[in-house]
Amino acid sequence: MLTIDCKDVISIKNDLLVYVADQVAAIPTLKNHQFTLSSFDDDEILDTVKVISAIKEYLDSINEGKNFAVISNNDVINITSISGRIIENDSEESEHQMFSCTHCGFVTQYQVELNVHMRIHYL
Repeated sequence: MLTIDCKDVISIKNDLLVYVADQVAAIPTLKNHQFTLSSFDDDEILDTVKVISAIKEYLDSINEGKNFAVISNNDVINITSISGRIIENDSEESEHQMFSCTHCGFVTQYQVELNVHMRIHYL
């Protein structure tokens, strides 16, 4: 499992998550300022280089590639602003927190509901 820290790019976290998970064929899980990627098979290990490449591709596609460094440290990948710039959300919409089950992909906006759902997998 890899953790991607998005504190400097929080406004594009959801779009980035969808793009990267699709590129590397992984199961994403949203968290506050980060997201995690898990492989479909527990025995399979995600390729960190492939994940970093997908993150850089996405940043380049929105013309932000030169402003951010993507740094890997063991199982944590940090997206860090080089110039101190943080990507702001252009839209006025409030971002809803969504949580997803790592086992089946169930999505909810309530952490408590996810916790109750996760217990079903261990019965």
